[in-house]
Parts: sequence; structure tokens; C-alpha cells
Amino acid sequence: QLHLVESGGGLVQPGGSLRLSCAASGFTLEHYAIGWFRQAPGKEREGASCISRFDGKTYYTDSVKGRFTISRDNAKNTVYLQMNSLKPEDTAVYYCAAGDVWGSIQTICRDRNYFDSWGQGTQVTVSS
Repeated sequence: QLHLVESGGGLVQPGGSLRLSCAASGFTLEHYAIGWFRQAPGKEREGASCISRFDGKTYYTDSVKGRFTISRDNAKNTVYLQMNSLKPEDTAVYYCAAGDVWGSIQTICRDRNYFDSWGQGTQVTVSS
């Protein structure tokens, strides 16, 4: 399994921003599709945003479009999720995942089974 470590979560007020980081060790992130998934209490884990291997195409679920930005820094072997205009409904544990998969990033991001390596998760709480 590949080793992924998330960081950057925390408590933020509605309208605030956070940047999550997903650092990889032992492998090159660029060679894998990388996803940011989130799971709120009592809900299914969903793909919030993903970035494809090599060409870096991106996908966002409708609820985060225009507010979240996924990016990859190949020199640092890290993927980021910049989250702006946060809402209470963004509260969840956020997981970074890697998948050795080719294809439409939209299709891939909608199915967690494409991803076989997961980080431990980082809590994001949006509350006043």
C-alpha cells in the first residue's frame, strides 16, 4: 500500500478558508489519480474533488464547485485542496486517496472503489 498523510484540517467559521495537504512517501503522486473524499456523520463517503494522473485534469462535485480547488505540486510530492467560502455542510472527515487507474476523472471520482490507498483523514469543522 501507498502511504498518504493528510494535514490542515481544523475548526473554521462559516465563510472561512482552509487548505488541506496530502503528502506521499515511497511513491510519486503524479503517477496516480488522487482524490479528496469526505465523510460526514451518518453519511456515505463522497468524492469532493479529484485530479487525474499525469495530465492533471480535475473534477469537483457540484456542492463544492467554485469554492474548492485541487492542485498538485510535483516537486513537493503533495496534493492540496484549497477550500474557500466554507459552509457548515462541509463539516466532515476529509480523506486523501490514491488510485492506479486510467480514465475519466469524473467517473473515477464518483466511485471510491477505484482508490485502494487511503490516508488516516483530517477533521474539518465549519461552525460559528
